[in-house]
Amino acid sequence: MQNFNHFLDRLSEFLSKRKGLIPLLGILLVALNFVLRLVPGVGWLAESDLFLHLGVIVGILSFMIAWAL
Repeated sequence: MQNFNHFLDRLSEFLSKRKGLIPLLGILLVALNFVLRLVPGVGWLAESDLFLHLGVIVGILSFMIAWAL
């Protein structure tokens, strides 16, 4: 449990200095979904819009986390 607490402390310090990193990751996931929709034959990844949904969730959560930090 001590290692997990140490990990969370280090992660919190890292993210507090780079508040735009996680929203950028969300934007990249949405852009990846757009590119996958253009490529024929990708399969269920493009049909389910998995990366679009993950990108929106990561983006919203990252703004909430950045506001708290």
